[in-house]
Amino acid sequence: MATLTFLGHAGLAIESSAFTLLFDPWMTPSGGYMGSWFQYPRNDHIDLEPLTRATYVAISHEHLDHMDSWFLEQLGDETTVLIPKYPSPAFADRILESGVRKIVELEQWERFPLDGGDSWITVIPELSPMCHDSAFLIVADGRSVLNCNDARLTASQARRAKHLAGGRLDVMGVQASAATWHPMRYSYPMEEQRRIATDKRISKLRAVQRLVRATAPELAVPFAGPPCFLDPELRDLNWVLDPEHGAFIDPEAAESWLREHLPNQAWATFRPGDRLDLETGEVERDPVSAAFSFTEGVEEYLRRYAEDRARVIEETRAACPDPGPDFPQRFVAHFEQLGTLSSYFLKQIDMTVRFEITGPNGGVWDVRMNADGLAIGPPVTERPGYTVTAPGRWVEPILAGAMAWEDLLLSMRFQVHRDPDVYNDYLVGLLKHANAPALQAVEEYETGRDEAERITVTDGGRSYEIGRYCPHAGEDLSVGAVIENGRVYCLGHNFTFDLATGECVNARSAPLATREI
Repeated sequence: MATLTFLGHAGLAIESSAFTLLFDPWMTPSGGYMGSWFQYPRNDHIDLEPLTRATYVAISHEHLDHMDSWFLEQLGDETTVLIPKYPSPAFADRILESGVRKIVELEQWERFPLDGGDSWITVIPELSPMCHDSAFLIVADGRSVLNCNDARLTASQARRAKHLAGGRLDVMGVQASAATWHPMRYSYPMEEQRRIATDKRISKLRAVQRLVRATAPELAVPFAGPPCFLDPELRDLNWVLDPEHGAFIDPEAAESWLREHLPNQAWATFRPGDRLDLETGEVERDPVSAAFSFTEGVEEYLRRYAEDRARVIEETRAACPDPGPDFPQRFVAHFEQLGTLSSYFLKQIDMTVRFEITGPNGGVWDVRMNADGLAIGPPVTERPGYTVTAPGRWVEPILAGAMAWEDLLLSMRFQVHRDPDVYNDYLVGLLKHANAPALQAVEEYETGRDEAERITVTDGGRSYEIGRYCPHAGEDLSVGAVIENGRVYCLGHNFTFDLATGECVNARSAPLATREI
């Protein structure tokens, strides 16, 4: 008889008659992203010892609130770590650096047997390799769980998962609180930040609604977030936890919205330590977590939590000292190396990005990336496309190879200004991957797609023929888009296209094929 225990954030534990499998356990008392993110609610009351003896630990991707090196270091020699096979070996390398001895890279949609019976697991990556995020589908003792995690699956992928599970999904875990640094770290007035955050929140919930409606699991569970911020430098960011307007929606607020919009679907939420019997549906609530509230006494809860973590936050800061006098040369060399990885990405970026590195041994550099290559030097333009401002102490670990640019971005320890205010996915992709095989996979995916298929949509009494698949990441717009006010809103990654011209209005993307009929 299989049971499902919630470990907090995106962490799950499945116990079957023959094995225990953990998904993305984030248990470290040091939080994540250089002491920026912390588990919310806290989960440090959960007994770690039995978790470290799990038969399997499945890690979906390398974000530090999913790949917890501190926890991985405590695993026994017999535990096997399961990860998706991505185009780049970087993820597997980071797992191995944690001391893991047994690791298996899973091919997408291939069943990996978990016991001598009929239990198995498979991995379902996002369609576009721009994002190394994956869902897991597991069948244990005849019960199925689709753990969507951070992966933005298409409706067709989720339906295929249900088919593989025998036409029934007992539990479907869906992320409702997206990890993002926009708009919180951008140069918007607070009123504009709140407006954008609300729009993104609703867009994410709509995407979850459509995915669950297309799949109809026996039980849908919003989970995988949000974090909270305990460092005094970042504590103001906790406004994102606002139950009504914050960008980081909590599971219970998400369930309320989703239940209203899909009233015939069974929904539930769980807190750290809660246990669900997959056979009977009975729930055993964790007594410690039962005392927590997302709406009552939040400020006091965060204050006490911050006091308990003050030492580890200070230790994190001490572990990231100001860089030495060779920082400027190493910074330039770092970007010169990035410029050798993908001419395709440099051509798509096609802008100047200004980096303002503050603190000792900092400086200001313009990085021009276009079809001619990458050039870095002193400021050369009055209007860079992006201006990124960050303290040198938080950039230094990137140059040392200890973390990735995306770790810094998710840490919120920076500021950014865009002119014009348009998202450049290729810039973020280059910084995020910084790896030639990963970037090559994106290029092959984007240049090798068949863009001929069309669908017909209507808006305000007018009909249009548009490309079926989003030109950004291949989302099937026949089920993954909202058509209104003269625009196509792709729910996969929130890219928006003008219905008349096909131009992307809020990000750097190829246009969507469209014509009025």
